[in-house]
Amino acid sequence: MDETKTELLSIVVPAYNEEEVLQEFHQRLTAVLSGIQMNPEIIYVNDGSNDKTFEVMSKLRDMDSRVAILDLSRNFGKEIALSAGLQKANGDAVVIIDADLQHPPELIQEFIKEWKNGYDVVYGKRIDRSDETVLKKVTSYIFYRFIQQMAKVKIPENSGDFRLLSRRAVNAINSLQESHRFMKGLFAWIGYPQKAIVYKVEPRKAGKTKWSYWGLWNLAIEGITSFSTIPLRISTVIGIITALGSFLYGLYLIMITLIYGNPVPGYPSLIVLILFLGGVQLVSIGVMGEYLGRVFNETKQRPLYFVNNYLPSRQEGDELK
Repeated sequence: MDETKTELLSIVVPAYNEEEVLQEFHQRLTAVLSGIQMNPEIIYVNDGSNDKTFEVMSKLRDMDSRVAILDLSRNFGKEIALSAGLQKANGDAVVIIDADLQHPPELIQEFIKEWKNGYDVVYGKRIDRSDETVLKKVTSYIFYRFIQQMAKVKIPENSGDFRLLSRRAVNAINSLQESHRFMKGLFAWIGYPQKAIVYKVEPRKAGKTKWSYWGLWNLAIEGITSFSTIPLRISTVIGIITALGSFLYGLYLIMITLIYGNPVPGYPSLIVLILFLGGVQLVSIGVMGEYLGRVFNETKQRPLYFVNNYLPSRQEGDELK
């Protein structure tokens, strides 16, 4: 790494309805950046917020020449907002961090230290989930165990989007143009040397989480279907086992009829079998539908997002003059 030039550090901050916390976040972030020997740029990505998030970002840009604003045309979701920020980042290293202050900005210095030691991806790993509900802990545990067994790449457990990426890691991510983006999986898929830095999640300073259980469920389905075709194989195996079981049960009924004659028709068992077979078929069709829907969306080749407005940092504007 060339130490003779001034290295550029990009900070990508996706935000959706975070007007209450942005000011405090920026204060803590700038305090951290003052102790870093790199030239920083801060890219706030407004993901179609319907509160005053964009106005707060604009005020921060007026006060800080390092701030740029990428204002998306609507709410595309966090995964796409992250992708948009990465495509705008010019840094030798790029840090992704949430604006809600659950990711401590002070950890950025440790990220940079490990990056200089040769790691292309340095990610934060949560060591304390005491602030989460029992249901969320259990479902998170099941999801990570499930996807670790099914995916071809190992996705680190308890790791979010809080991380640092080297320039070549960012270029690799930017080269992936799939519209269904499970970013935690993509960060692992690109490979390169990676290292975890443990941290304790801080309480949200203001506002409410944007993740509902339904949203987390959809994200989990996105992750599984993006990195594994095993659900399709499982549905096939279940179908084969069910067909074999039905065949054997049919042979059993024939033998019973030949030996003991035609018994009284078993209405309850017949209904159970029909419902069971129908349920298996619907589940299998649903699994195939999930994959088919993703293929359909990918073949349309729509852009990942549209930009309503891009306000470059004033230092970037000076460079362009």
